[in-house]
Amino acid sequence: MLVDSHCHLDFPDFADDLDGIVSRAEAAGVSRMVTISTRVREQAKLLAIAERFQNVYCSVGTHPHHADEEDGVTASELIALTKNPKVVALGEAGLDYFYEHGSRDAQARGFHTHIAAARATGLPLVIHTREADEDCGHILEEEMAKGAFRAVLHCYTGGRELAMKVVALGLYIGFTGILTFKKSDALRALAAELPKDRILVETDAPYLAPGKFRGKRNEPSYVVETAKVLADTRGVSVEEISRQTTENFFRLFSKVPPVETSA
Repeated sequence: MLVDSHCHLDFPDFADDLDGIVSRAEAAGVSRMVTISTRVREQAKLLAIAERFQNVYCSVGTHPHHADEEDGVTASELIALTKNPKVVALGEAGLDYFYEHGSRDAQARGFHTHIAAARATGLPLVIHTREADEDCGHILEEEMAKGAFRAVLHCYTGGRELAMKVVALGLYIGFTGILTFKKSDALRALAAELPKDRILVETDAPYLAPGKFRGKRNEPSYVVETAKVLADTRGVSVEEISRQTTENFFRLFSKVPPVETSA
């Protein structure tokens, strides 16, 4: 059993194939999927998908690319939107200095606001960070000093220093199909080093299809390929990686109901 802790089922890439996407994921042993918000103002679309499928859940938040567009969204507004039982996380929010579609000031404001909402609700924050290790680490330390919160740095591609800081703060790190790419030796070395209770697998679908499907539209069922490479990287079985990452998921995303197993 596996979980796709981060996908985007509301994106146009999936509009005509949602039933097939979910069915293939279930057939591959993916028991839960979390479709991640990029715009608070489009939350209704995510909720419609999450409510349509029993094993799909969602988050609420503003991606740093849209930080200026949704600058001013308050923690109270985010908190109110988490009351729905299908909303199990905040985000994704954070810092992206690679594209900088959102201004750095607006990204930072949004990041702080989402952390405040995560702290208030007890729900995990899904963090997007790219080419912003130093500032991300500073904000995480600053905010953790104000009071504990839970979070995962999704689709991790940052450096070792930030990863170790994240783990020391009690947060999690998520790996996508990037882990399977030929040039990802440094990322695999980091994945081998991290504590087993701090790692997750995800797809970030429709993006970043793992090596076996490189160039194709990604989908939640492909998380199996990332799990295989993570298992090989860490020198354990796929069954062990599946068990551990799934346990980690339910510990972090504790609002998601556990999978019922037959006696």
